[in-house]
Amino acid sequence: MPEFPDITVYIEALEQRVLGAELTAVRISHPFLLRTFEPPVSALIGRRVVRFRRLGKRIAIGFDGDHWLVLHLMIAGRLHWFPAGAKRSARSALAAFTFDTGTLTLTEAGTKRRASVYVFAGEKDLLTQDRGGLEVLDASFEAFRERLTAENHTLKRALTDPRAFSGIGNAYSDEILHRARLSPVALTQKLDDDAIRRLYDATRAVLLEWVDRLRKDAHGEFPEHVTAFRPDMAVHGRFGKPCPVCGTPVQRIRYAENETNYCPRCQTGGRLLADRALSRLLRNDWPKTIEELEKL
Repeated sequence: MPEFPDITVYIEALEQRVLGAELTAVRISHPFLLRTFEPPVSALIGRRVVRFRRLGKRIAIGFDGDHWLVLHLMIAGRLHWFPAGAKRSARSALAAFTFDTGTLTLTEAGTKRRASVYVFAGEKDLLTQDRGGLEVLDASFEAFRERLTAENHTLKRALTDPRAFSGIGNAYSDEILHRARLSPVALTQKLDDDAIRRLYDATRAVLLEWVDRLRKDAHGEFPEHVTAFRPDMAVHGRFGKPCPVCGTPVQRIRYAENETNYCPRCQTGGRLLADRALSRLLRNDWPKTIEELEKL
């Protein structure tokens, strides 16, 4: 799922291409993509783009007359840009928004349709899309600590809860926790101030660094290679590969359709965290340390 760095770079690319542009046509090709009916999406035609906002992992495009188009890409949704006069890709698009400067399309990989589009008239309705998560880059350490410890959850859950923190998902939470040298299953209310400070600093650093990396990767073009798996990440998506800090093989915990990646030496004091899918199978034979795993 595109997270804070990806959404930030998407918005910057859109600002360069459609800020001040007029929307001339809209095509929605999938019946479940558009989640609102009043105002209709046709109400945006003829209006000009005047502002952008990020609401967590959502992109909000503001039009004159206080109208808003909100795009939620979910896991597999991606945006593509075709300048005016350019040949359109044969790729099947769920939606196409044509401006006088070019066309923005939304596609979604796979067969599950989770991406969504909303149209709102007025700031009040727009804010229904704001889950209330703290913007860490704008927050003080004290505000971060208060939000983190408001409830007692694992760090992985706390960081990825959009009601707690804005724009952080599965990929960058792995990177943040590795940078902070903290276990993904550590409980928020059990952390001391030193650990919370490391987490605060790591969250800010990782998000800013990846925004900068993604900007450079785009080379001024529209970002077309948005992915949660990047070869220069430290642990996310790198199961079995060496940790860039200590060389220990990266481990994982699999659950539902996600997995958490971590370095047992850097983050858990050498302990392996039982993967539920495997721990049921191995029962008491599940290795508890890196050394035991290496022996197997």
